[in-house]
Amino acid sequence: MLSTQRTLGGAGSSTFATYCDDGTEEQKKIIRRTVPDAGVVDCFSHCIQAVMSGYLCSRLLFFTGGRHLSSFFAASQHVLPDKLSRTCLLPSQARSFSSRGGRSDGSSGQEGENTLCAPRHEMDFQLSRLQIDAVLRANEQSVRIPEFDGRGGPSPVLRFESNQLSANTPLEDRRSSANCLQTRGMLFGVFDGHGGHACAQAVSERLPYYIAVSMMAESVLEDLEAAMETLRPVPPILQWYKHHNDYNYRESAALYVNHLRVYWQELLASEEHGDGMRPTDALSYAFQRLDTDLSLEAQVPLANDLMRNTAIQAAFAGCTACVAHVGPDGVHVANAGDCRAVLGVQEDDGSWSALPLTQDHNATNVTELERIRRQHPASERQTIIVDDRLLGVLMPLRAFGDVRFKWSRELQQSVLENGDSDLEALNLYQYAPPNYLTPPYLEATPEVTYHRLRPQDRFLILASDGLWDEMNNDEAVRLVAEHLTGIHLQAPVSASQLNLGQMQQLLLRRRARATPALDLNGATHLIRHALGTNEYGEMDQERLATMLALPSDLARMYRDDITVTVIYFNPNFNKTNN
Repeated sequence: MLSTQRTLGGAGSSTFATYCDDGTEEQKKIIRRTVPDAGVVDCFSHCIQAVMSGYLCSRLLFFTGGRHLSSFFAASQHVLPDKLSRTCLLPSQARSFSSRGGRSDGSSGQEGENTLCAPRHEMDFQLSRLQIDAVLRANEQSVRIPEFDGRGGPSPVLRFESNQLSANTPLEDRRSSANCLQTRGMLFGVFDGHGGHACAQAVSERLPYYIAVSMMAESVLEDLEAAMETLRPVPPILQWYKHHNDYNYRESAALYVNHLRVYWQELLASEEHGDGMRPTDALSYAFQRLDTDLSLEAQVPLANDLMRNTAIQAAFAGCTACVAHVGPDGVHVANAGDCRAVLGVQEDDGSWSALPLTQDHNATNVTELERIRRQHPASERQTIIVDDRLLGVLMPLRAFGDVRFKWSRELQQSVLENGDSDLEALNLYQYAPPNYLTPPYLEATPEVTYHRLRPQDRFLILASDGLWDEMNNDEAVRLVAEHLTGIHLQAPVSASQLNLGQMQQLLLRRRARATPALDLNGATHLIRHALGTNEYGEMDQERLATMLALPSDLARMYRDDITVTVIYFNPNFNKTNN
């Protein structure tokens, strides 16, 4: 019943009130037999909601190794009368499966029990091709950059393409792209929020400014400060490339500007700032400084309740971040969490390879696990990472916000209880992780890597883990390379190594790859293939339509938010630079 109650706690509960009131006693008996442990609670209305949620996906086909996903649970399903005989997965069972039919934890998924059933009404929820394209392209962005940057040389970036697809409602991912106007170079960022979108929203708006200010020379910072003092227009810091669906926290703009000003005042007071920080130092320092500001803003009185609630939500929610600075010296990438940056490299013989510029900060990274364990007493060695999660709760091991893993229990309680505003909406932050003994357990310090651009470096993929859950680095680079060149990459194979069945599968995969690209945008191309590619490597329109037609309360159980930005390098810059 716990699974049933979790299913019914969603936003759509009231939708089924009328239907439940119309239930006959016979239907109630059916439901009670289906859920025999309901006890004294009349679970009819709850179960009908689960039934109706199942009804919405009753026409959706989920494949795992060529079989319907629901067949994994066939052994334990309850058999109902004909009117209630079609089965559908519960969220607790479905969440661990990706759209490609695998599980991130490597298990088979055969442990599921107690599936509920859905009506057998024949209604078609399949999306048309035009509807599929509309959903996939709603947030896509394509920007061509002037070949010369106006500062005496070619721009390292030729163009970039970006897109987002939500699973959560609202979308918890964010993205940023901007040109640094007071220094050379461009900034691109992907931010994967969790516990809501508030932290990712704040970081995506503010982090590029902190990085840009860190790289500015002292003389430029003095001009900024003089303009603020005399109420003159402030010289622009960034040229933003915004999609019309991108959102800004306008109500907190004054707070953000004031704290950015405090930051550059501290840089001016430093005797070592001089010509500004190098990109490596600027990225690292900006990450840490912004995370500190997010923490402090949640603790101090602010101008109004809305601003205070926004600050508290940004601090208690969290986000991972991957930011690339592409400048005349090459590419600097700062990563905190499990977003990823992968370089697409084309060798002299025309072959392609993937060069990762980041490492995931999660339990698959042994070095990261040891780093965290060294920061805490040996007595906590067995409790810091439980079920591949920090304190058994959080998957990324570095992140902005998430003060539940950074502040003392007393400070958390004080901030939540002593706010001047109504914090009823923040009750979800009252939860304390188990074995919370020696905080902080989490930090936003990024791992920064540098790569000098070469003529063979063609593009850089930045993406949230929603993409990497569905494909690996090599697959992503191959797809973008095929999209870029129009050439479908086919590896040679010896017929003697294959039986007839394997040869048929290979032919199906190669036939799929020969299909012309449907999207002009490389990021959209990646998202389409992430959700629509079947076990043979071919694009399956029915699978894609299924994944996109999932209602919002079910989509998050089968896939994550996906954000992708593909940055294409200027070949003339690479040749000149080398």
